[in-house]
Amino acid sequence: MGRFDGKVVVVTGASRGIGGSTAVAFAREGAQVVGVARSSQDEIAKEAGGGKYHAIEADFGNADAAALQKLVDTVVGRFGRLDVLVNNAGIIRRAAAVDFSEADWNDVLRINLTSPFFLTQAAARWWLKGGGRDKAAADDRLKIINIASLLSFQGGILVPAYAASKHGIAGVTKALANEWSRERINVNAIAPGYIATENTRPLREDANRNAAILARIPQGEWGHPDQIAGTCLYLASKDSDYVNGAILNVDGGWLAR
Repeated sequence: MGRFDGKVVVVTGASRGIGGSTAVAFAREGAQVVGVARSSQDEIAKEAGGGKYHAIEADFGNADAAALQKLVDTVVGRFGRLDVLVNNAGIIRRAAAVDFSEADWNDVLRINLTSPFFLTQAAARWWLKGGGRDKAAADDRLKIINIASLLSFQGGILVPAYAASKHGIAGVTKALANEWSRERINVNAIAPGYIATENTRPLREDANRNAAILARIPQGEWGHPDQIAGTCLYLASKDSDYVNGAILNVDGGWLAR
């Protein structure tokens, strides 16, 4: 018996990295996992195994609120419930602020901030108005987990749109927790430190930046996506029922330095 037997979990950006590791972790704990990504999820589905993984292709760069509502409606229509939403999908664009284009700014804000908000809104609508809360057991909760960043607290270098979007995710997490805590909805975020993913490959391949980053991390190493997945499992479990509006740093001690 897994911790999430009978639960339905949606993970965005599930084709690789943090999203892929998180999707696999939930599937191995018994959940029916709906992975949402714009690229192939075949490898993640193989890792998840056991018929627990269900892929949906979607590009949040083109998705509006109606499309995100439809996505939630599709999940609930198929499985009859939605227990956990992990808003992980995100992009990063690097350029000096004086050269940063309007197109890059809009792309980053839409995928990293606007789409997670409206997807979360759709999930909450189902819970509050569509019968999710009323049909659930008295101690069941809807768990929303946003993937924030160290740049929810810092400005970064050459990533103004990414920093703005991740500051925004931190604010939205707190705002929604304030509104929905009494409705048995928990909204929390994880702020990963420097995790070895495709997004951070340019930093790891830059010898000077890599050395500077490792020198600042008290643990002296890059994190792994599985370490973020484990924190997602905690925030989705009953162990975190009294955690709401929190942003948990999983950073090897970076922010404590």
